This record gives sequence, structure tokens and C-alpha cells, in this order.
Amino acid sequence: MPYWRRYHTGNFQVNKKRPARTAGRKLTFKDRYLPVILSAVTVTVVFLLLQRAVVRAEQWPRIKAQFFSIAAIAEVFPSVLKGFGINMLVWITALAAIAVWALTLAVFRSLSGPWFAPLRVFAIVYIDFFRGLPSLLLVLLFGFGIPALRLSGLPKSSLFWGALAIIASYAAYAAEVYRSGIDAVHEDQRIAAKALGLNQWQVLHYAILPQAIRNVVPSLLNLAVALQKDVALLSVLGVRDAVREAQIYTARTFNYSSLIAAALLFLAATIPMARFADYVTQKDRKRRLRIAP
Repeated sequence: MPYWRRYHTGNFQVNKKRPARTAGRKLTFKDRYLPVILSAVTVTVVFLLLQRAVVRAEQWPRIKAQFFSIAAIAEVFPSVLKGFGINMLVWITALAAIAVWALTLAVFRSLSGPWFAPLRVFAIVYIDFFRGLPSLLLVLLFGFGIPALRLSGLPKSSLFWGALAIIASYAAYAAEVYRSGIDAVHEDQRIAAKALGLNQWQVLHYAILPQAIRNVVPSLLNLAVALQKDVALLSVLGVRDAVREAQIYTARTFNYSSLIAAALLFLAATIPMARFADYVTQKDRKRRLRIAP
């Protein structure tokens, strides 16, 4: 777009320049750090007030011994940490499987033409079915039901089928995220690619999917954070993950501090991932503002 426009007013022509963009004013020390200081002070005061209220409770010494025993946490921590390794292994494996399977479902649903109708119907039915069932219910059905069939050639591990249930459930949600990214790509991109002689698969591969995936990375990272926590559902199948190891210790000693140990490990994994997701989201927002007309 030219930086000026010409207007005709009678016999005169007026050139009107677009106003130059002014750089944002430089933040002062007060503007930059005062909100951070006020936020930190407010959070600290609220935390101290809550701590005082809890500590002054009549049953606090008993609760402290049952839930926050340092000795119990130190004793159970190695076994809980070993179980947490299973959680992380399942999480990484599930992430890779969900990324591929969800993208496949999204592509199936985005295909047009009568020949691809069976793929579209399959994707719609799959997504509606697995999004409509709670993840816990799927884990129970897959983890206990399928091994009980004793089908030859299929694994009988509850860990395998429980992880597969989580993958099937999260793939339905991730597929819709992918599809929203595909639909967000302007139709002109598809038309221009077809004008170059590309078929439907080539249009998706070279023109649509690269843009769509880049647009939905922040949303997919948020799903990855949620998946980190839901992997703990495998404990209901008897898989000796972090939660199950904590429950075993609690059943033996009647002390719940082991659950605090498991909670600390999950927080150590999810909080950095959540902050990374926020960073990617902010970076993507800045990128969109730079390319905006």
C-alpha cells in the first residue's frame, strides 16, 4: 500500500501522508518494576495469612505429621521417583503417538470430495466417541477389558492398554486443535496451490499443514501439560507409577506424606512446561502482530 493517498477536491489535489509510527515510550523503573513488587508483596501477605490460619488450627500438629512428615517423604522418595520415571516414559511416548494420530484424523476430516467421505465419517465418529467418554473410564475399559479377552497376538499388559486409552482420548481433542488450524488458513492459499497444479494431498502437505501446525503449537503445548497429569490415571490399573508407589506406602504406614512427594514431582515437571507454553504463546502473538497488515 502506498504511503500516501491522493484526494480530488474540485480543481485541487491534496496529498495526505500516512502518519509515521511513533516508537513506544521507554518504561521507567516505576512502570517496569512496581507492578512486579506489588504482586510479590500481595502474594506473600496472602500466603502468610493462610499459613497462620492453618498453623493455629487445633488439628494442625496431627495433619502435619500425617501429610507433611519430612522423614516419610525422604523414605518414600526413591520409590516414588522410580515410578515417576514410568509416568514420564508413558508421557513422551503418548505425545509422539498423539501428534501423529491426531494430525491424521484432522487431515481425514479436512479432505473434500465424495471419494474421501468414508475417511471423513470415520474421523467424525471417532472424535465424537472418544471426546464423549471420560479418560478414566476409557483407561478402565481398555486396561481391564481388552486383556481379559485374551486375544492371541495382542499384548496383555495393563500399562500398554491404559496408555493406548489415553492416546485415543487425547488424540480426539488434539485432532480438533489441528482442524482449527487448518480451517484458519485462508482459502486463497488452497486456491493458489491448486492453480499451480497440485492435487489435494500436495496442497495439504506443501501449503496448508505447515501454516496450520505453526498456528496451533501453543494450544498443543497446553494439551501436553494436561497430558502430563492425566498419565497418573494409569495407577488405577495397578501400574506402579508415582501415584501407585505413594498409595502403597500409605497403605503400609497410614501416612499420606508419600502423596506430597508424588505431588512435588508432578509440579516440578508441569510448571516448567506450563511456563514454556506461555512463552511460546506470547512469541506467537508477537509474530502475528508483526505480520498483521
